Amino acid sequence: MDIRSIMDTLPHRFPFLLVDRILEMEPGQRVVGLKNVTVNEPFFPGHWPENPTMPGVLILEAMAQVGGIMLLGLLDEEKRKKVTAFMAGLDRVRFRRPVLPGDQIIIEAVMERRKGNMGRIHIEARVDGELACEGDFSFALVPERDGQREEEAEV
Repeated sequence: MDIRSIMDTLPHRFPFLLVDRILEMEPGQRVVGLKNVTVNEPFFPGHWPENPTMPGVLILEAMAQVGGIMLLGLLDEEKRKKVTAFMAGLDRVRFRRPVLPGDQIIIEAVMERRKGNMGRIHIEARVDGELACEGDFSFALVPERDGQREEEAEV
């Protein structure tokens, strides 16, 4: 998937769209995404000017967005517009190395289980083959709030 397809799938936009490309996808099972980390990222001037390091919470967000692409990719365009994929929990998250300007993060998300609109994904982020972060992400696909009946949004 290129950036246009990603933007057709995720609601995120600059400066919060943190996935540049999807390299591999097995719908509902596994997805591999890429995030190019450049010195021009809006967070680097404040985190930290003398030693720019990608904030851990943004690494987690990039990981969640890759997982979200796998989840939302299961839906047709009409259903995708009726739900939002929310992170519902994080378990066993570990940061293993810093992510710096010039790094390329390869993020692999694997579905562990899914029941109805909820489930769990194991996600790993690697830089140069070295594990940077990993964790188990729980998710919920939540229907819109504008009076839509919940069963219409079920996936």
